[in-house]
Amino acid sequence: MTTVDLIIRNGLIIDGSGNSPISGDLVIHDDRIVAVNPQEKMVADREIDATGLVVAPGFINMLSWAVESLIEDGRAQSDIRQGVTLEVMGESLSWGPLNDTLKTYIKSTQGDIQYDVEWTSLGEYLEYLEQRGVAPNITSFVGASTIRTHVLGFDDVQPTSEQLQAMQQLVHEAMQEGAVGLSTALIYPPGSYAKTEELIALCEVVASYDGLYISHMRSEGSEIDAGLDEFFKTVREANVRGEIYHLKVAGQHNWHKLDNILQRIETARADGLQITTDMYTYPAAGTGLNSVVPPWAHDGGHDSLIERLKNVDVRARIKEAMALPGKDWENLYYEAGSPDNIMPVYFKNPELRHYAGKTLAQIATERNQSPQDTALDLIIEDDSRVGTIYFLMSEDNLRRQVQLPYMSFGSDASAPATEGVFINTPVHPRAYGTFARVLGRYVRDEGLMSLQEAVRRLTSLPADVLKIRARGKLQENYFADVVVFDPNKVQDHSTFTDPHQYATGMVHVFVNGEQVLAHGEHTGALPGRVVRGPGYQPKL
Repeated sequence: MTTVDLIIRNGLIIDGSGNSPISGDLVIHDDRIVAVNPQEKMVADREIDATGLVVAPGFINMLSWAVESLIEDGRAQSDIRQGVTLEVMGESLSWGPLNDTLKTYIKSTQGDIQYDVEWTSLGEYLEYLEQRGVAPNITSFVGASTIRTHVLGFDDVQPTSEQLQAMQQLVHEAMQEGAVGLSTALIYPPGSYAKTEELIALCEVVASYDGLYISHMRSEGSEIDAGLDEFFKTVREANVRGEIYHLKVAGQHNWHKLDNILQRIETARADGLQITTDMYTYPAAGTGLNSVVPPWAHDGGHDSLIERLKNVDVRARIKEAMALPGKDWENLYYEAGSPDNIMPVYFKNPELRHYAGKTLAQIATERNQSPQDTALDLIIEDDSRVGTIYFLMSEDNLRRQVQLPYMSFGSDASAPATEGVFINTPVHPRAYGTFARVLGRYVRDEGLMSLQEAVRRLTSLPADVLKIRARGKLQENYFADVVVFDPNKVQDHSTFTDPHQYATGMVHVFVNGEQVLAHGEHTGALPGRVVRGPGYQPKL
């Protein structure tokens, strides 16, 4: 008779494939699944009764900003309590490869979480996290903005052929270290300074390793069709697999465009382009207040921006640009429709934190200023990008997107806790509720898809897209990243006005066979490992 470490008995097993659930047992030994509903009798050192509960693979967060929160607290409380067992980081800015300029930049942008930058390459950063101890597994894209800044700095310039080759070499190195692909965020300087040809050249390197190109497109609002054109061109000409970060149609005057956007994506897929999408499950975006400023004013980096905001004549030009549709940039001030739909939430300066959670319109009234001047002055006074929530999307569009078979999910947020430095400032509720909201609101309450389909798109779909081996399914010899949850109780609780609230309904979570959540409470275990992409080449 075989003896194993753990048997989870009598659960409703949803294996991540999309197949119908089965009732039975899941067997774990060391860090692997050794059997799913075995026929032979097995004895375990420990058993868990999962009667009435779902047993599924651990969830994959396709857009995680836990790069700093994991340094502060490796438990990743907000995500582990939702069943996330893999954080996929690196949207355009990755924490490697670094040079002195980038190390200084990272140090200068730190807020409540302070740390020394003790690594240089992306692989070293991931190993640094693993050595410190993290509860979830971790991986990362290499960010195109990081690559660009490494070679060209923060200026609005185009690379020479030699500089482009240097950028390509950095991508080669990152892919060999295990990056899962290349990421862009093309509305933000300095990434917005890149031309399509530069993106194609970098993606050709990624394609040679069968990596993924994942993009926050150049527009998700008024110019979304042009943004999609560029994305398709990049994928097609580089012959690379592609994913659209947090697919959305931003701005009420654009909401009607979703039909056409989805039709174009599905036509491209039918024509052979390997394209997928991801999303977060909220009608508001979260980014910097400095996104209301046109890209030309960011040329040279943050300090140059501050100088321009203080210049009366340049400031007048910026305010004029803010009031008009952004034909060559994503004008979030315009897309929001009103300063009532813009909510600054994260300030570095403690003297400004009483504004957190108030709308830009309310803050402007308090300060007896125009909303435009208020926004620009807050950026100056905080000497930062000022984390801000923009109410831009339609709930009806979210419901349609949730049902797409090629849609996975990402929080686009850190992994905070309801304690320590994290409670000093509000966050977007997606940090605490993205994945629970899929299972609770959209599956159980609104019936927009079956539970097994939702689990597939939280697990095996992103694992397949990332080309990650032996994760994303409950299958023999796969790593034991496993969640056990109550489908009747799984629920998000975080709100825009009271965000620091954990989701509930997740009962047990295992990462690499080690229990990190037991009866809804974190065990403190930190068994997370670096998960590497298809181009990984171990150093001899």
